[in-house]
Amino acid sequence: MKTVKTLTTTVLAAAALAAAAIPVQAQAATPAAAAALAVQYEGTITAVDRTARTFRIRDAERGTITVRVTSRTRFERLAGFSALRAGLRNIETTVRRSGGGWVATQVERSGGGGQHGGNDDNGGGDDHGGRGRGGDDD
Repeated sequence: MKTVKTLTTTVLAAAALAAAAIPVQAQAATPAAAAALAVQYEGTITAVDRTARTFRIRDAERGTITVRVTSRTRFERLAGFSALRAGLRNIETTVRRSGGGWVATQVERSGGGGQHGGNDDNGGGDDHGGRGRGGDDD
């Protein structure tokens, strides 16, 4: 009987060690997964480099970063990369890490008063959801 008891203890100890190793392996994968996650910045454009297709955005909470624009970057309420100018405020950009830098997946003018992600153009030409608010130039 002593052999069965020793075998049971060994199996239970091995199972406990294996279970303890799972969180360590999950934590090891976290930095790579976090690098692929999107982060949102909102603030003022401080510089635009047309040759490099980059812009700098200053977010009051997160600081200033340089963001690269690609052919896959989506623009909303802006006429593309050419519409970006230093001093342009209320810009939101969703970025992800790529090649050691930040790449924009989306860039948009915020403060439109509409429902983000939805179609609030109601055929009237304003982007304010029909609430009678003034322009969004500050």
